[in-house]
Amino acid sequence: MTDGSPLEKAMSAESDPTPSSERAERPNAVNGAAVAELPLRSRDLSCYYGKHLAVEGVTLEFCENSVTALIGPSGCGKSTYLRSLNRMHELIPNAYNTGEAVLRGTNIFERGADPVAIRRAIGMVFQRPNPFPTKSIADNVLAGPKFSRVKLSRSDRTDLVEHTLRGAGLWNEVKNRLNAPAGGLSGGQQQRLCIARALGVEPEVLLMDEPCSALDPQSTLRIEDLIQELKDRVTIVIVTHNMQQAARVSDTTAFFTITNEGEPGRLIEVGQTEEMFSNPKDPQTEAYVSGRFG
Repeated sequence: MTDGSPLEKAMSAESDPTPSSERAERPNAVNGAAVAELPLRSRDLSCYYGKHLAVEGVTLEFCENSVTALIGPSGCGKSTYLRSLNRMHELIPNAYNTGEAVLRGTNIFERGADPVAIRRAIGMVFQRPNPFPTKSIADNVLAGPKFSRVKLSRSDRTDLVEHTLRGAGLWNEVKNRLNAPAGGLSGGQQQRLCIARALGVEPEVLLMDEPCSALDPQSTLRIEDLIQELKDRVTIVIVTHNMQQAARVSDTTAFFTITNEGEPGRLIEVGQTEEMFSNPKDPQTEAYVSGRFG
């Protein structure tokens, strides 16, 4: 992120109590290698709905140019945790978080942080495609910068539409009907349009909440291919119930579950995806990935 960005103006680096000399390089949680400051991590992050604790104490790091899959049974808090990473969880009445979500060394929950700037840096793609159906394809792409209060010239808007639609693998399919309503696209095309809309503000991190659950197999494969293409430009965190999908698209997998009924969801294990599926360390993880639980 460049100096003087909206996010940097909204958040002070003083929110991270770690000395700057230690923040410059730290071990990766998965493989122990020294890496530059991670794009995003949570520290002891808990999610509440009023007095109800839904997710407890998640500490998790997301590596640069990688895909992290969040897996686990329904109701274990994966989507709640995901929405907390760009402050969408708190849009629900009485919902709030404790702990930290740290973007490039700054806590997004600190006093005075601008949620609009945060959501520009940490984009979101939802379970079902949600384009503005009566707006044109081009206007859907431009909605991100508009809502983020980014002013663009006409030529910049034209370039942005083409650039982001190409990035979402949609340009060749829609370049001759950019002024047509987005509601006329297929479900898979609409989801890629939503990805293009998210990419329009050049996020550092892209959160994806079961982005293929409403799509047919062919559209799902196109989205999975797109995820692999995008990770060279943006760090991706994806919630999925599809174990095969997690194995195909992710570099790292994190397993969440609820140990006993009535308890909050917790992060049980995280590791390299191949290792998590072939040799998980925790019995609960092994039971889930083998299909004996969940």
